[in-house]
Amino acid sequence: MTRIADVPADFAEDQLDGFVAVYGGRLRRVTGGVVARAAGEPTVAVVVGGGSGHYPAFAGLVGPGFATGAVVGNIFTSPSAAHVYSVAKAAHRGRGVVLTFGNYAGDVMNFGIAADRLRAEGIDTRIVLVTDDVASAPAEDERRGIAGDFVVFKALGAAAAAGLDLDAVERAGQAANAATRTLGVAFSGCTMPGAAAPLFHIEPGMLGLGLGIHGEPGIRDVPMPTATGLAELLVTGVLEAAPRTGPARVGAILNGLGTTKYEELFLLWARVLPLLEAAELEVVEPEVGELVTSLDMGGCSLTLTWLDGELEPLWRADAYAPAYRKQAAPLAATLASAAETEDTAADETLAFATPSPAAAALAVSVAEAAELVTGLLRDHEHELGAIDAVAGDGDHGRGMLRGAEAALSAIDRTVERGAGAGAVLAAGGRAWAEQAGGTSGVLWGAALEAAGAALDDAAAAFSDDSAGTAVVAFTGAILDLGRAEPGDKTLVDALLPFRDELTGRLADGASLAKAWAGAALIASEAAAATSALRPKRGRARPLADKSVGTPDAGAASFSLIACAVGDLLAGGDRLTTDHQTNYYWTERTPS
Repeated sequence: MTRIADVPADFAEDQLDGFVAVYGGRLRRVTGGVVARAAGEPTVAVVVGGGSGHYPAFAGLVGPGFATGAVVGNIFTSPSAAHVYSVAKAAHRGRGVVLTFGNYAGDVMNFGIAADRLRAEGIDTRIVLVTDDVASAPAEDERRGIAGDFVVFKALGAAAAAGLDLDAVERAGQAANAATRTLGVAFSGCTMPGAAAPLFHIEPGMLGLGLGIHGEPGIRDVPMPTATGLAELLVTGVLEAAPRTGPARVGAILNGLGTTKYEELFLLWARVLPLLEAAELEVVEPEVGELVTSLDMGGCSLTLTWLDGELEPLWRADAYAPAYRKQAAPLAATLASAAETEDTAADETLAFATPSPAAAALAVSVAEAAELVTGLLRDHEHELGAIDAVAGDGDHGRGMLRGAEAALSAIDRTVERGAGAGAVLAAGGRAWAEQAGGTSGVLWGAALEAAGAALDDAAAAFSDDSAGTAVVAFTGAILDLGRAEPGDKTLVDALLPFRDELTGRLADGASLAKAWAGAALIASEAAAATSALRPKRGRARPLADKSVGTPDAGAASFSLIACAVGDLLAGGDRLTTDHQTNYYWTERTPS
């Protein structure tokens, strides 16, 4: 999986180009993903989505009886709200939209923002979260979505294909999620395109129990059992979390994560089935194969769905998608409709009023800072990824760099058009959110937009306090959107001390350069102190114990950026030390 690429950073887009080249007769490319070519009577649009690296999920499940469209983000990164909106708008055929995805912070935020935008345009939009991973949390509503995605997506697609209305389709998806449980194991870590090593390593003779599908290691490592022992481990773990007890009919998926061979899965299924029968469970049309993967990860998962009179027909219904076919769905449903519209992505060109000379001059300084930050993140991409990989998916460095590069491009274009600093920051924020995706993408994008809105481009002059006002707005946007609190082990743990120190020093009469330098030092110390914390939010939360001893990647990247901007404000005289700037790489990054 890591060998075939031209530019590793472009892997997600390049693979989607090839996918569309193969299946373009039955689906079409739009900004952010793909949608099925429509024919026949309009149905509720079921839009699935998430990051790349999980094929057949998500694009491989678009077709009659399954998804209407799929939003495809970067590797293991939630797609941006703009891309979710684009795909949903293209998939909508007048009967409403259901957005469905695994329960991850970035997906929840980005799909939620897109849903609000669709509703504001009069499109009735519902959200169905998938929360099947029994290892990730005791409470059902806090669990991750893993291979249960397939069950919920299929139930929604079958209900829509049957002509049910939006309320009924949404109920079917919610019922499928409530009836579905999954437990997975990992034998080896997955390797990001272009990377030289996997995101995590499992010692020989061990397996990771309770894996995620974004390159996260298991909740804990246990000795590798025989096939019979593995079957007992999986079946016992799923049944302990069963939604109900007693005899039942169940749908079942034995899912391969990427490099576990089909023959191994078939062997394992032969050990799993007798255990299910012994538990008085009658298996209905089981699926064995790769349905929700994690690049080249070695491992598998067992999913059970407790069926009833409503869910069983949906589980057994016809479907015809690139990566999944059940029975013989009518081929006519794949024909293109003459009434299809072109790509519905919104025009993101930002309109702005003629700025004052002061605002135009400040815009040039913003562009200079954006260039500096982008270079800094490029230099530290892999280090930030290594920090993130300890208890997450390892995408933080890459995601931050993608966002910064997109923001820099948008900022430069907007400066060339003669915009002021406020408009320039707003343009940069929108570009960051759209291209970076993920939790950090949506947070940084919204924060930059808020900072831009705090600057009046008609102002005759800007004082040092103007920077403080922008930082307060930047912070407020992250707090409002992310809902994190101090001590949650997030960006907020470095950001709030920075804001408070900066505004306090400015209030005491310090210059912006001196105030910023002091605040950056406080942010660096606060970021380092997150090493002792256990994460309470995001993908690292289920792996809280493994995170202790490593700083939060978001806090670390923010403090680096704060220090670099402080150097710029100092006019080239470094106000930070190498120890402060490189603290994470020399003392905190795992070997």
